[in-house]
Amino acid sequence: MAKILFKCVLVSLILLSQSCATVQPRANTVTAEGQAAINNGMPLLAKKQALQDAIRQASMQSSVNIHSQTLVNQNNVSLDTVSMRTAADVSNTKIIKEWTTDNIYHVVAMVELSADNSCTAHHRKRIIATAFPLVKQEQVSGYETQDLYSGIPRELNNLLIESGDFIGTNATNINLYPRPDLAPELQDHTAYRPSKVMQIAASNGVQLVLSGVIRDLEIESTEYISGAGPLAFARSLAREVVARRGIGIDVYVHDGFTGALLFQQRYVDTVIGDVWIPATYTVGSERFNSTSTGAKIAQIIDQASTDIRQTLSCHPFTSRIIEIKGDKVFIDAGAQEKLNIGDQLVVYSTSGNDLNLDGGLSFIGKDKQPAGVLTIHNITPRYSIGSLEVSARELGVKVGDWVKSW
Repeated sequence: MAKILFKCVLVSLILLSQSCATVQPRANTVTAEGQAAINNGMPLLAKKQALQDAIRQASMQSSVNIHSQTLVNQNNVSLDTVSMRTAADVSNTKIIKEWTTDNIYHVVAMVELSADNSCTAHHRKRIIATAFPLVKQEQVSGYETQDLYSGIPRELNNLLIESGDFIGTNATNINLYPRPDLAPELQDHTAYRPSKVMQIAASNGVQLVLSGVIRDLEIESTEYISGAGPLAFARSLAREVVARRGIGIDVYVHDGFTGALLFQQRYVDTVIGDVWIPATYTVGSERFNSTSTGAKIAQIIDQASTDIRQTLSCHPFTSRIIEIKGDKVFIDAGAQEKLNIGDQLVVYSTSGNDLNLDGGLSFIGKDKQPAGVLTIHNITPRYSIGSLEVSARELGVKVGDWVKSW
């Protein structure tokens, strides 16, 4: 009888553990065919473009948003458009068949669509951290730490570096937002000048630019405005020791290749108690984290790091061409970015001269277009050397052009 009872309990526990187990989302694998024209005798570029076509076809089978627009002018259709945008993330691809017919490159690929909007990062991306200015400077008194402005982005950048997915640079002396209250607007409205984000990325050799603003650190007023007498006075004094403080931090990540805003998130919280941070405490230190406000800020930094990693895991890796010697093309990425011999990167070139205005102080840059495929042959810790299918001179590829993983 005891054995039977033991077996019943054991079976119940097994069934209970199975019912409580977390169900992991499963990736969806789709087989799709893509094709692209072979131009200028460059089959590698056509192969990359055909693979992208196959990925688009596979993504459309999983998730697609369709938008249509029809405009009628004097009983005639003046505009009739249909646009589609796939919403699936691709975690892995594998070409299972490829061939060419009539100067068309065909590929059949197995495309693994991510079930949780995340991908495996094959290359480490360079990111630079800039300052997080305060929207209202008066919310942090002179008796409190002045390290928030640079300390929050510094510690956030350090967490991204520790994840192994990023190579970080701290430049918290740079402030992208002279008007923090208007962030993430950059306030550089000159149509003929590259955005400040793109300038920072180019001058520092990075792919991504981390920025943000401290939108709220307000402490609740210590004045007790309701009632009078000893009780009201006592409550007013108590607020000098026990107070309420709001915390609001905006975090942004821009793409240095296009200047586009890739990540934007606001983190808010409230602290009650001893909400002040002494002036000698620095962000990330044990003493800073031991304070009520510091502990909340540390939690926000940790959460922002996780969110950025997940959001940018599927974003392509990019770098720049730093030198061209004959048929050798040098790029500003190497072993530390996890590049490998045989890797192939698409080169995006702005062939031709840019149109300079105002004596060269501003310019209109031409659109970046895929010009060829760079195959990596040699790798050093800091840079890599590869070759193109066609010479860089014929393709119009030059120093400063970008390379992307796809």
